[in-house]
Amino acid sequence: MEKIRSLPFETTEKLMAIGAVLVAMTCISGGATIAKQLFPLVGPSGATALRLGFAAVIMALVFRPWRLSLKGNWRTLGIYGLCLVGMNLALYSALQFIPLGIAIAIEFVGPLGVAIATSRKKADFVWIGLAGTGLAMLLPIHSAATALDYRGLLLAALAGLFWACYIITGKRAGEQHGPAASAAGMIVAAIVAAPIGIAQAGQDLLLPVVLMLGLIVAIVSSAIPYSLEMVALGKLPSNTFGTMMSAEPAIGALIGTLVLGEVLGISQWAAIGLIVLASAGAGLSSSGINREARISQAQTGVEQTSGKLSLRDLS
Repeated sequence: MEKIRSLPFETTEKLMAIGAVLVAMTCISGGATIAKQLFPLVGPSGATALRLGFAAVIMALVFRPWRLSLKGNWRTLGIYGLCLVGMNLALYSALQFIPLGIAIAIEFVGPLGVAIATSRKKADFVWIGLAGTGLAMLLPIHSAATALDYRGLLLAALAGLFWACYIITGKRAGEQHGPAASAAGMIVAAIVAAPIGIAQAGQDLLLPVVLMLGLIVAIVSSAIPYSLEMVALGKLPSNTFGTMMSAEPAIGALIGTLVLGEVLGISQWAAIGLIVLASAGAGLSSSGINREARISQAQTGVEQTSGKLSLRDLS
């Protein structure tokens, strides 16, 4: 009888966890749309500096990284932070030239590559083929894709490369330093991003409206989804979580259309769909490497399953 009574409760918990993941993905893309509103005021570098700076303060208050004992392992945290700032700078710069959903879809090739690299299944070639087809459909070599700028495509691909490096270095940082590694990496990223943002935006970074929007971006893109995903990871299997996160490019494209007026063509939607399918398939195939190393680090200091990174940045 107790088992029967617990079933509705377990179902409710899982539904709440699924809802938390959906809200988290919506927040991440929503935060990017707010950041894009900052571009005319402080540029992508200024927006990146504000987001990372505020996020570093929030995470430092939660994880208190000053308690870390480095003992020769500081290089890992440094590389980890550099990957984080590179990923954010490249993605925000890409948004100047291409729509949000397409930028996120191309960026997803980074974690997709890591997922495939950790798996040895023949099905991986299917996911590689799907992702490659989707990317080819986005290249401005045919009439349906002529609106896309090569600069945006290259910057989004660079963001994906930094994302892949972030996952790998995040795994190491979490193993060496535990949950506080994510906060330490964020502080490094904020320190590196600050002079770049100041060089582009100068004193405009201190305008009240700019500071307010920067804080909102940090909360919506980082604090809220970070917390929701930690809750979801406690209720959902890692492969389910990773598969759900693969829908992020589609959600980004939808929000970009509704909020920013970034209307995509049929072939571009199809391309995003192929990349989403490839990411979901690769995530299932590799037992759940998903978007970033950050959440598993924050939850367990990097949980490993069969020698693979179990789960999730603050992208």
